[in-house]
Amino acid sequence: MEDKLVIALPKGRILDECMPLVRAAGIEPQAEFDNPKTRLLRFATNHPHIDIIRVRSFDVATFVAFGAAHLGVAGNDVLMEFDYPEIYAPLDLGIGACRLSVAEPVDMAENDDPRRWSHVRIATKYPETTKRFFAERGVQAECVKLNGAMELAPSLGLCSRIVDLVSTGSTMKANGLKEVEVIAQVTSRLIVNRAALKTRPGELTGWIEKFRAAVEAVNVAA
Repeated sequence: MEDKLVIALPKGRILDECMPLVRAAGIEPQAEFDNPKTRLLRFATNHPHIDIIRVRSFDVATFVAFGAAHLGVAGNDVLMEFDYPEIYAPLDLGIGACRLSVAEPVDMAENDDPRRWSHVRIATKYPETTKRFFAERGVQAECVKLNGAMELAPSLGLCSRIVDLVSTGSTMKANGLKEVEVIAQVTSRLIVNRAALKTRPGELTGWIEKFRAAVEAVNVAA
């Protein structure tokens, strides 16, 4: 019997935006999936051969890259950071829109010109993307890896600047920070394990097309 098809979905805000597309593609998880108190991480669906796993957004790419999951949903911020050659991202789902930005304290930003930087110290969850972005224009970026609460770094003297995802900008503003540069616009993508696409081409291509149709249907409805 062929292995089950495993779809990795991210926890949190993106999951809420993602599920209408998953359901529009014809996949309905077991009832426990919608229980906010559940401890389950793997769920059966209305397709006996398809399971959904729910993991941290950064881990979706890792599960798919190493073949533990065959399909997944990940932001291009995650894809840029890991740059896994094993991942193919055929479809922009148009959800989870935000941006990856550089920010610094408001009073510092008043007289600061990012084009004149030669060396920066930055707190971020995205050290590889940040280093690459600044290296392309000859700026050396020293990155301090944090997994959350980035906005605290400047006020506590850890780093003057941060690189983080920005949606409305309200969290930055509340913590006295101002965006000074945008590294990338971010949306979530449907991702596929390349090896699985070669060994199960009909099945995976079929699901890619069903998700494509779901995205188009949602866009038309909007």
